[in-house]
Amino acid sequence: MLPKLFPVGDFFLPTYGVLVASGVLLGLMVTTRLARLHKLDPEKITNLVLYVVFAGMLGAKLAMFAFDWGYYAQRPEEIFSLATLQAAGVFQGGLVTAILAAWWYVRREKMAFLPIADLFAPGLALGHAVGRIGCFAAGCCYGAYCERPWAVRYTNPDAAKISGTPLGIPLHPSQLYEAVAEFVLFWVLYRMAKRPHVPGTVIGQYLTVYSTVRFFVEFVRHHEQGLQAGLSLTQWMSLGFALAGAAYLVRAHRVAASVAAPKN
Repeated sequence: MLPKLFPVGDFFLPTYGVLVASGVLLGLMVTTRLARLHKLDPEKITNLVLYVVFAGMLGAKLAMFAFDWGYYAQRPEEIFSLATLQAAGVFQGGLVTAILAAWWYVRREKMAFLPIADLFAPGLALGHAVGRIGCFAAGCCYGAYCERPWAVRYTNPDAAKISGTPLGIPLHPSQLYEAVAEFVLFWVLYRMAKRPHVPGTVIGQYLTVYSTVRFFVEFVRHHEQGLQAGLSLTQWMSLGFALAGAAYLVRAHRVAASVAAPKN
């Protein structure tokens, strides 16, 4: 693919970084637009986005180090390498720290957590979808061996050098599987978020649907961490997030049922 944009000598713009930054900006635009629609302070929402983004990036990298600690313990210099800087990290790890940062911020600002989380869900799906296209371009988070007609073959040596991508081997475009699912999810969630809804409904749908998609995509991804009881660590985390999303949906259903119930 194209890991480097506009290379001039040793300088280049990493495709992954450019697309991740674009995804963050698009997600911010969507979230602030929803905030204005629901008459919330867009400045507070923008500040919250910045907290969430930085916390998410930190958490994704920390989870990557934790999952691959055996590798980094033997090669500590890799922690500060260019390849590590450009690596996507573990999204679920970033999601955990992003949620914690959001929870802390909304408590500090005396805001309700679930309505804010609902506003963030569509932008999160959109930003992640664009970021996954960046992964595809860079060759990171690549898929397992694939014999299907839509298999992709990486041929750019930069992808192998930066991300360790195997060259010339047919692989599942696992990054695109996830990106397509996230774009569809964004469209559904955005329509939900614009309409009146019980708080927790949108974030509940996001956590449940995305985690289910990620759980199955993991079966066709390359794994370096090994499996735990037949599943990757990311799959175990996806199951946890799916259960959390289902709990939010059950809560929202009960709230809606109590409001609709006739009063004697």
